[in-house]
Order: sequence, then C-alpha cells, then structure tokens
Amino acid sequence: MAVLQLLVLGSLLASCWASPAPPEASAGCPPCAPARCPPLPARGCALGQVRDGCGCCAQCARGEGEACGGGGAGGGWGRCAAGLECRRRRAGPGQGQGQAGACACKSRYPVCGSDGLTYPSACQLRAASLRAQSRGQRAVQQRSKGPCEQGPSIVTPPKDIWNVSGAQIYLSCEVIGVPTPVLTWNKIAKGQRTELLPGDRENLAIQTRGGPEKHEVTGWVLISPLSKDDSGEYECHASNSQGEATASARITVVNSLHEIPTLKSVEAEL
Repeated sequence: MAVLQLLVLGSLLASCWASPAPPEASAGCPPCAPARCPPLPARGCALGQVRDGCGCCAQCARGEGEACGGGGAGGGWGRCAAGLECRRRRAGPGQGQGQAGACACKSRYPVCGSDGLTYPSACQLRAASLRAQSRGQRAVQQRSKGPCEQGPSIVTPPKDIWNVSGAQIYLSCEVIGVPTPVLTWNKIAKGQRTELLPGDRENLAIQTRGGPEKHEVTGWVLISPLSKDDSGEYECHASNSQGEATASARITVVNSLHEIPTLKSVEAEL
C-alpha cells in the first residue's frame, strides 16, 4: 500500500514539473539566436536596454507614457525601463484584450536631484540622469524625496491702489518656496519698515491661507474704512530657511474719484 501511495505521489509531482511554460514564453518563442536579433540604434538607448518577450534579444526600454506589453517572438510593443511598469489601458467598445498598455512610473511623488532641480517623479530624474551621462556629464542622483528646498519668490505682487476716504480696499500677495514661506505685511515709511501689520489698527485686518498651489501662500491686507492715515507704501515679506523675498505697493487716498486719473498721470511722469 505504501509503495502504491509513493507511485501516485511521484506521478503527481512529475505532472507538476512538466506543466507548460507561461503563455508569453510558449507563444511561438523559437530557440534563442542572438545573431538574428535586430540591431539596436547606433545612438544607443536613452533609457537603457531590456530583453524582449522571449527573454532573448536586447531592445531599447520604453519610456513614461510610451506603448508597452505583448510578448512572444515579435516582442510586442516593448518593455518599460527600470522604475516603470506597464499599465493596461481600459479596452473601449470593439477593442480586444491585446491592445497596448502604457508605461507609468511606480513612484508618483516629486524628488530632488543632485543638480538642485525638482523632478515630478524618480523616473523622470533617472531619464534626466541618463541623458546627462550620454552627453558626458555627471549622473543626477536623488538627493531626497519631495521638492528641492528653495528660497521664497513672489508669484503675484500687490498692486498700487487709489481710492477715496471711507472706501473698503485690499492688497493681495502670492508667494511660493520650499519650505512653505511665512508671509507678513509691513507699512513702510522713508524706506524703513516702521510697522508690522496689523498692529493695533481697528480698521485693518490681515488674512493668510495656503495655496492655490502646494508650498504657496496667499495673503491680504484688508482696510475698511479707508482714511488719510492709511496712505503709504505696504510691503509683502516672505521668508523661509532658504532666504526671503519682498514686494510692495502704494495706497493713495484722495478726496474724490475725479482726482485719480490726474494723480496717476503725475506719478507716471515722476
């Protein structure tokens, strides 16, 4: 009885070992003959080389967004470069299952390169590194995850305002930097910062919020009601660990709206 059980077990194991190869490898893959492989481009492969669907011939790796998939002796649409994966596109009406996929990066977060530039993904950094090496330049290494640190810069500066006493006005300023900057407002007199706003002024308020983009900050100075004392230069000041940036605008308070065109033309001449 024991001998019979061993014979049955042996036949089961033999059938497992003799199971057919994966469909990609058995779908018409001939014996590997490197001499018959198509030549690679004379300029080389920008993203490196990969093996075809049969694991025999070298071919240029496909880049982000390029067609991929398939296999067998024809090689299909190609294989993705390192760090990329072939994602199947959803088949539309009347389309078969054999349509091409598209190469997509496995990591979807920005990275900081050793060249000081921020790349949307590690795949794009690697592609930039290979291009640099092909030109005889130093390879670009990943310095850190996330965008590179940079000092603040003014995206949208405040604009000059002319209005009458009693009006409601606001100044706005957008800044960006990594780390996200701290935004403050100052009122300037004789070229020096004299008052950190809002101070104790009852008719003035400061508002700040993040956005609209990541690492961006938008701030406002709201004044209501406007008075003659509010005339002057107002500075938007942004700072982080990498530096600072400023932009300013002037508020001019007039007695009537009819004075505004005249005052603007006078200041333009100055």
